[in-house]
Amino acid sequence: MDLGYLRRIAGGFDAGVVADCVNECAKRSGKSKAFIYADMLQCIPLYGAGWHDYMLFEFYNLNAVQRATYMTRIKNRKMTSFLNPDESLVNLIDNKCTFNELYDEFLGRDWRDLHKTSDAELEDFVSGKDYIFAKPAEGESGKGIEKLRIADFNGPHDVVVYLRRADKRFELVENVLEQHPDLNRLYPHSVNCLRMVTIVWNAVPRIIYAVLKTGNHGKFVDNLENGGYACHMDVNTGLVIGPGHTNTMDLVEVHPATGVRFVGFQVPYYKEVCDMLKRAAMVTPDVRYIGWDVCVTPTGPVIIEANPYTGYDFPQLPDYSQPKEGYISMIRKAGVPI
Repeated sequence: MDLGYLRRIAGGFDAGVVADCVNECAKRSGKSKAFIYADMLQCIPLYGAGWHDYMLFEFYNLNAVQRATYMTRIKNRKMTSFLNPDESLVNLIDNKCTFNELYDEFLGRDWRDLHKTSDAELEDFVSGKDYIFAKPAEGESGKGIEKLRIADFNGPHDVVVYLRRADKRFELVENVLEQHPDLNRLYPHSVNCLRMVTIVWNAVPRIIYAVLKTGNHGKFVDNLENGGYACHMDVNTGLVIGPGHTNTMDLVEVHPATGVRFVGFQVPYYKEVCDMLKRAAMVTPDVRYIGWDVCVTPTGPVIIEANPYTGYDFPQLPDYSQPKEGYISMIRKAGVPI
């Protein structure tokens, strides 16, 4: 156990947040607050699970054998450092501009790095388009990204002026992708991405898990933080096998915007998705642990972005119809002996 890291967690202790977690866990489990608090405390040294992990993964419903299979904050930090030790390579992938340069063959869309593109070239890029995406080079959960409607500006020059505004911190512009009609039927206002993780072990890329994300509330992003949903998929077939999870830990069987049922939804071109990610994982094989966001278009899959500091929460969100099995078990089943 990393004692220094534990001390940093303790230094950020927020009694109010912990009390809220204890109350919520007691409410959901029917167990006493005293039991939950004591159990939560012992899970920190035993499993590296803080109060957020404990609540999110419903540790109060797991026995010791099950808990040991779950990835937690401390364990994921150690595994990421072990599998992705070269920070210079990690930073190239984490930056959207340099990522696009490295993985251009997998992107399926036109794009421009604002640092390397003149105003005249940008005007040419936006001309004739209905929409573009403007993005900062760094960030997560869709923060700072804007979908610009070109008709809202007085011509391409005004678009470029907006893109160059210092307060916007835009560094990248991209074409808007058209998603597959099946995914559009599920929710038409965002690109409904697949979040999939690969680990390269013994020079062989392995797909560890797959989750389908979808937007909601008319928003163009599919993040849980913006009201979206995440559903477990069968990693071998691309079939959705679980309901939609929200960031408030609720489960939804049917997308409220379209009435499409999550369970049983088949992701199109799934074999092609897996083949593409295995090839992409070998572009920088020394960054062995990567989370990918994938869009499936009418003609096949493309990569939206990658995250070398990928989260461990998606594959462990509790589904009552699924076995209580954590991410560590999934990784071992894929042939990675962590």
